[in-house]
Amino acid sequence: MVLNLWKKNLGAVPPSVWQQSNLDTLILADNQLTEISEQIGRLSSLRTLDLGHNQLTSLPDTLGNLTNLSDFLYLHDNRLAQLPSSIRQLERLRYLNLSQNAFLVFPECLCNLSGLIELRITDNRFATLPSCIAQLSQLRELHLRNNNLTTLPITIGKLSELRQLDLRGNPIRSLPDTIAELPKLEKLDLRWVDSLPAPAWLPSLEARGCVIYR
Repeated sequence: MVLNLWKKNLGAVPPSVWQQSNLDTLILADNQLTEISEQIGRLSSLRTLDLGHNQLTSLPDTLGNLTNLSDFLYLHDNRLAQLPSSIRQLERLRYLNLSQNAFLVFPECLCNLSGLIELRITDNRFATLPSCIAQLSQLRELHLRNNNLTTLPITIGKLSELRQLDLRGNPIRSLPDTIAELPKLEKLDLRWVDSLPAPAWLPSLEARGCVIYR
């Protein structure tokens, strides 16, 4: 069952929403929401949740109860600076969008989301990527545009399923050689990265078919 409340000027989520335990898709995007009730944890059948384009500064711990959330979780364009540690329980989740928030530190709890195929966390302010990123063994797309990254951890080379790596607009000064070892990398985006001397391994990456944008 789908409940689409996109852009309804709600201001707050009607309590009746939390009673609909048979929902598999809930869309609450663009509603000037400033908080989400802990009762969201009752929606145990959810596979897709869209909370994008709101004014959220925090999320309830009960978000971690949504262990059937497997398709999409949209949290982009909010004011989030941290996530509840319980989000690590969403191991079936395949797509997560955290872009356009206020993260000064990359949330390490994301490293437990072993089912992730695509992670978008662009337009934030974190300066480092944790080495535990290597735990996202199914990841195919990693979008890190417009953050404050100056390098990446060596462990990035363990993302054996990675196809796309977007580093646009970061003040990167060096990159680990392990990027050249990513066996399935198809696209490396380095546009608007003026601080990076060209790594010696770029030509070999291109020679094997990876498209590099600079």
